Amino acid sequence: MVDTTAERIALVRVCRKLQAGGFIAATDGNVSCRAGLESFLITPSGKAKGELLPLDMLLVNLDGEVLQGSGRPSSEIRMHTLIYALRGDVGAVVHAHPPMLTAFTLASMPFPAEALPEVYLSFGAVPTAPFATPSTDEVPRSIEALVADHQAILLERHGAVTMGATPHDAFLKLEKLEHAAHTLLYAHLLGKERISPLPPEALHKLDRLIS
Repeated sequence: MVDTTAERIALVRVCRKLQAGGFIAATDGNVSCRAGLESFLITPSGKAKGELLPLDMLLVNLDGEVLQGSGRPSSEIRMHTLIYALRGDVGAVVHAHPPMLTAFTLASMPFPAEALPEVYLSFGAVPTAPFATPSTDEVPRSIEALVADHQAILLERHGAVTMGATPHDAFLKLEKLEHAAHTLLYAHLLGKERISPLPPEALHKLDRLIS
């Protein structure tokens, strides 16, 4: 069996940051990371993420079957297995309910990543997947067409999911998005009814930096 100590500790750290940052409440959210080619670690269902310990993490295969640990894996495990199946470059997934990002989806406001250069450089476009009933197959189906080309996806009425090389990387992406959402809200409150994207020539320059 692969030694997963480092990965378990990394997941615990991210879970505590999610709770401390107000990105989740109660037992919300789920985090995972790869543990070898054919398995990954994921948070258990029904437990407060900020209280988890390394041994609470469940080792599962790519079909979602528990290989090591007790309890049930997160009810959103199908979203995680889909992402790992489609994205060999993704090493970790974070799903949480950041208040501001979730509010954007409640207000049916698209997230204008193209308005902020640092956000566009980090993510490119950030789409919103249509509403899907939580904990069902509807969730992976709602994001399936978006996973290949995006690092972050908002879920209508259901928070956001970010992908990264490590749990910390995926968390930083979520943190950056939530911070940007606050900035965009302030601009709106200051009288900007519609947040304009950067002009095409500016976006082209950023695209050249990314490529």
